Amino acid sequence: MSLKSLSRYAPIFLSVLRIVAALIFMAHGTQKLLGFPASDMSPAVLSLPWIAGAMELVGGALLVLGLFTRPVAFLLSGEMAVAYWMVHAPQSPFPVLNGGDASILYCFVFLYIFFAGPGPISVDAQGGRA
Repeated sequence: MSLKSLSRYAPIFLSVLRIVAALIFMAHGTQKLLGFPASDMSPAVLSLPWIAGAMELVGGALLVLGLFTRPVAFLLSGEMAVAYWMVHAPQSPFPVLNGGDASILYCFVFLYIFFAGPGPISVDAQGGRA
């Protein structure tokens, strides 16, 4: 199989990337808001962690479906940038030490999805909005 022939699968794997990243991202929201998987988190309603959890849960679900993909991906990318600079960066300038590497990765994956679109396996693509 040549490298050129692999390129034809790129749109499908854009959808796969979107779905897998969103499913893992949703787990952060379920942990904050629903206590699953179990954690010590129980943020007060409308606090910043609660709002972040709502964005992670609802935004993640929308990205799994590929519904309103570009605006949702843009908002979630921004959420992760804010999370990094507010929560992680003050602890250390090194992401591997401050625990912010996932925030950075999510930020740029969602930013890529904002520019690239949802891929063919999405509600947006089926409705002609991709």
